[in-house]
Amino acid sequence: MAGSKKIKTALVSVFHKDGLDELLAKLNEEGVKFLSTGGTQKFIEGLGYECQTVESVTTYPSILGGRVKTLHPKVFGGILGRRDNEGDREQMAEYGIPEIDLVIVDLYPFEQTVASGAGEQDIIEKIDIGGISLIRAGAKNFNDVVIVPSKAEYGVLLDILNKQGAETTLEQRRQLAACAFGVSSHYDTAIHAWFTKGQK
Repeated sequence: MAGSKKIKTALVSVFHKDGLDELLAKLNEEGVKFLSTGGTQKFIEGLGYECQTVESVTTYPSILGGRVKTLHPKVFGGILGRRDNEGDREQMAEYGIPEIDLVIVDLYPFEQTVASGAGEQDIIEKIDIGGISLIRAGAKNFNDVVIVPSKAEYGVLLDILNKQGAETTLEQRRQLAACAFGVSSHYDTAIHAWFTKGQK
């Protein structure tokens, strides 16, 4: 397959867990290792799969009430590192940065929180920072990384896995990256609309 890449390690950081179990089962069957935080990590382990904590990679706990979990060079280096770039590979080895081949994200439900009539502070806390950054990083490095930017795309990856195992083509990764920037754009547009509502 053109530009084929094998998925070995997946970072999973999702708000909505529904529909994730079938995807995780297939990834586990294909020998993919899981990396995660908080509730998602507990969910994965609850299904009986091993899951390395992000904290064990970064050596930092989740801080500031969960506002900072994945925002760390060892996470983003693992996603953004170019596998065919000698300098990147050398730095990843030097700093102990693991390769992350698949990023699965489902963002905090900002629009639903606004629609529920929640107060301003609750709405602000549903502005996803780490998740949106993971989406953009995975999409930017589509040459090497598969990005699943919302639960709506769980089935897309599952279809790929069922047809060709834990291998993706460059075109498949590019299509998911395009989708990812669409998710990012929509999310930021909704936040912008909320901030500017009522302002002259």
